[in-house]
Amino acid sequence: MGGGPRFEPVRAVRAYERVVEQVEEAIEGGDLTPGQHLPSERELMVQFSVSRSTIREALRVLQARGLVRSRPGDPNGAEVLPFSPATLHKSMTTLARVAELSLAELVQFRMVLDSAAILLAARLRTEEQLREICEAVEALRAAAEEDPRGFGAADVAVHDAVARASGNKLIQICTDVVRSIVVKLVAERIADDPDRRALMRRSIRHHEEVLAALRAGDGPLAARLLRKAMYDYYADYVDESERSALRALLE
Repeated sequence: MGGGPRFEPVRAVRAYERVVEQVEEAIEGGDLTPGQHLPSERELMVQFSVSRSTIREALRVLQARGLVRSRPGDPNGAEVLPFSPATLHKSMTTLARVAELSLAELVQFRMVLDSAAILLAARLRTEEQLREICEAVEALRAAAEEDPRGFGAADVAVHDAVARASGNKLIQICTDVVRSIVVKLVAERIADDPDRRALMRRSIRHHEEVLAALRAGDGPLAARLLRKAMYDYYADYVDESERSALRALLE
C-alpha cells in the first residue's frame, strides 16, 4: 500500500441531527429570536423534507438543550426561548463530564477561575458583598468545630459569595460547574483522610489570609494566596506526574 493519507471511518449523520444543526444556527445567527415560533410540524416536514418522527425527535433535542419550548399539537410551532444561565450550566456540566478531563485539568481551571473571581471581587465588591463573604468564612469556621460533615457545603458558600462579588455571571456559572465536579471526584478521598481535621484547620487559615487581602483591596495578593491554598488542598489527590500543571500557576 502507498504512503497516502489514512482515512477514518465516517459516522452516518441521522436526519434529525441535521434539523437540530440548522435550527441552532438560525438561533445563534439571530435569524430566530426569543419569543418567535418555528413553523408548524407539518411545515417543518415540508421544508426539511423529512418525516414527522424526525421533526419530533429534533424538537425533543432542541427542548432538552433549552433552546425551544415545544408543545405537541401546538398550531403555532415551537417557541424560541431566551438565553438562560441554567442552559449554559447544563451544557458546561455535560461537556466537563464527557470530555474526560483529568482531575489536574479541572483543579487547574478552578485555580484560574477562582483567582480571577477574587481579583475582581477585591476591586469591585460592595460593602454588602464583603459582609456576605465574611459571614461565609465565619460559618466555615463554625462548621469545622461543630459540624464537620457540613464543612464542604460551607466551603462552597464562601466561593459562591466571592464569585457573586466578581460581578461576572459567566465566572459564577463556570466556577459552580467545575467546582461541583471536582468536589464529587475527591469527596470520598477527603472524607477518608485521617488528617481531615488538620486539612480543615489549614483550609480555614488560608481562607482567613485570603479574606484579609480581599478586605485590604489587594487583589493580586488575594489571587496568589487563593491559588496556593487550592494547590495545598488538592495536590495530594492529583497524580504526581500532573502536579507540575498546578505548580505552573503558583508564583
